[in-house]
Amino acid sequence: MGTTATFTIGELARRTGLPVKTIRFYSDEGLLPPTDRTDAGYRLYDATAMARLELVRTLRELGLGLADVSAALTRSSTVGELANRHVEALDEQIRRLRLRRAVLRAVAKRDSELEEVKLMNRLASMSDEERKRLVDEFWDEMVAGLEIDPQFYERMRAGKPELPDDPSPEQLEAWIEFAELIQDPSFRTLIRTMSETQARQIADGEFHPPADAWQQNWPGWVSRAEAALEAGDSPTSEAGQTLAAEIATATARPDQDPASAGFRTEMADRFATSGDPRAERYWQLLATINGWPPVPTAQPAVQFMIAALRG
Repeated sequence: MGTTATFTIGELARRTGLPVKTIRFYSDEGLLPPTDRTDAGYRLYDATAMARLELVRTLRELGLGLADVSAALTRSSTVGELANRHVEALDEQIRRLRLRRAVLRAVAKRDSELEEVKLMNRLASMSDEERKRLVDEFWDEMVAGLEIDPQFYERMRAGKPELPDDPSPEQLEAWIEFAELIQDPSFRTLIRTMSETQARQIADGEFHPPADAWQQNWPGWVSRAEAALEAGDSPTSEAGQTLAAEIATATARPDQDPASAGFRTEMADRFATSGDPRAERYWQLLATINGWPPVPTAQPAVQFMIAALRG
């Protein structure tokens, strides 16, 4: 045996803190060949073997399989190459774990039934192409068989959910809620009704795309409605009625009287439909999914403007 110090498996276990069973397994798998054997056939290991054992333990703790550990030890693959492959595998595992966590969080919030859990898991596991196709199919159904304004609906369809490679839990939860929303029968009925209304207006020659003035004034209208609410003004107050008059003037066609109660009531009804909280939620969720700036709720302001128009 020479003068080099050697250790039995038991001594090696005490020095490294690894179980005897684990060391014997590594030895049997060829990862830790014995340095020598006693006359009775017991395995002996030297300091080099101990260092090799520590390397095996480190690689195993990092999650490498036995085959990869063996490749590293025999130098058929460098440790760097193995590390890169393992990082890729870990990234995929982390992605799947985050998806699973998002589903479980959603389940906990909703106290979901089994079938709903299955649906949420399927939604969370979709690819980018599957997510985009789901949105395209939604809008295809919303306008099927209708003559609608192509530019308006092109803008609606342009917003597609695009989760980043490393989405946050909030983005994953937003995607699950978004996918559930566009599959909700009542929401689909709402959007289909809006499409049918627009198609009917086009057929009757009454539809006009939102004017530039409307698009430019909308943020200002919302801000003024919010300011009126904060000041405690009612929709029938001077501030509320002044705002209603401006809205009516900007939205009326040349053949319509913006001061008439009938026109303002019609506009209030349209506001009530297009300003449905679920339509706003659609864009809020899409902003979260895609990492866009947050879309603050305008619901209190919208309800104020509806009431002012009716007033």
